[in-house]
Amino acid sequence: MVASASAAGLASFIDASPSPFHVCATVAAELLDAGFAEVAETQAWPAELGRCFVRRGGSIIAWSSGFGDTFRIVGGHTDSPNLRVKQHIDRVSAGLSTVALEPYGGAWLNSWLDRDLGLSGRVSVLDGDGVAERLVKIDEPILRVPQLAIHLSEDRKGVTPDPQRHLDALWSTDPDSPGLLAWLAQRLGVADTDVLGWELMTHDVEPSRIVGAEQDLLSAPRLDNQATCYAGLRALLDVGETTRPPSATQVLALFDHEEVGSGSQRGAASDFLASVCERIVLARGGGRDDYLRVMAGSFCASGDMAHATHPNYADRHEPGHQIRLGGGPVLKVNQNLRYASDATGAGVFEQACRRAGVPLQRYVHRADLPCGSTIGPITATRTGLVTVDVGAPQLAMHSARELMAVADVPMYSAALAAFYFSADTP
Repeated sequence: MVASASAAGLASFIDASPSPFHVCATVAAELLDAGFAEVAETQAWPAELGRCFVRRGGSIIAWSSGFGDTFRIVGGHTDSPNLRVKQHIDRVSAGLSTVALEPYGGAWLNSWLDRDLGLSGRVSVLDGDGVAERLVKIDEPILRVPQLAIHLSEDRKGVTPDPQRHLDALWSTDPDSPGLLAWLAQRLGVADTDVLGWELMTHDVEPSRIVGAEQDLLSAPRLDNQATCYAGLRALLDVGETTRPPSATQVLALFDHEEVGSGSQRGAASDFLASVCERIVLARGGGRDDYLRVMAGSFCASGDMAHATHPNYADRHEPGHQIRLGGGPVLKVNQNLRYASDATGAGVFEQACRRAGVPLQRYVHRADLPCGSTIGPITATRTGLVTVDVGAPQLAMHSARELMAVADVPMYSAALAAFYFSADTP
């Protein structure tokens, strides 16, 4: 199968999706164009569910029904570490108007300094007697967190920003400025008092771009984990274009809040995936026992980005498990279950990579360093699914600007597309 995913396509996807809510909107638009139907959790679903999707805040689950009784699920997350707006937004310090920000997730804070920042997310506004939701996407450089001059640091080696004291963004030189909230209300065409709630975050306004002497690298924000969102979406749509439909129902499950532990009503630790899968089985006329049987025979590929070996810090990596940019998808294994991969799941994904004709790299974290985690262990625990943790290699993870190889984008998506066929006989 030739994947339709490309680095240019990923760059466009990322630039259109500065927040989890925009990721869901971008994915939904692609699905609708491909003939998927949106359903709502609060409504009765049709008896025959073919190609559908459902949203819950910054999370989205899509599926394309197969003729068999199992699921092949590709999971990922829509959120990325960044700086988010506090509830009491506007401040004055040193005669300047500033905007109060705080870190979300494990943001590499120094990378957010001295960057032109826009604003994105969602707000709730008064709508008659009710409340309406509005998406916000401001790609203008309206905010900037300035670095401290090296001359003012104690040892001229710079400072590590304190997340409480050093991350407020410069808004205006006018201390009497109306402030961000009033400015945003005007942009939305509502009164200040009509803005009732917000989930707002900053993003780097520099567009994603293909770089390098050979144009073989992609420089972009939010590769972790929008590269998986994009690759999984393209895989799902590519499978739908094949003449031979897979026996398994293909599911793309993209969750918000992975970077802060997934513990929310729309995170991977919620009931979202399990309830959607059960309703798919019920729509086919099955019962609770049928649902449990189907889940016992299903697989999930938890997709998240993987650490490529850094050329300047090779000693920070496990020497026996070097990961190369442009070297293909990565299987992630951790003996302490920070990743969910086991021998069964590894075998299924290895077979998928062979079918796709792409190489597979195997990642193990240094045993003397703490290892990050993914939605994989959470999904496996919550649903009982055999789950394998995979990803694409990148550098500068959790920085405001990240880096991956152009070649890894189509290889990653092709492997995920082949995984959707993994229930079929070779």
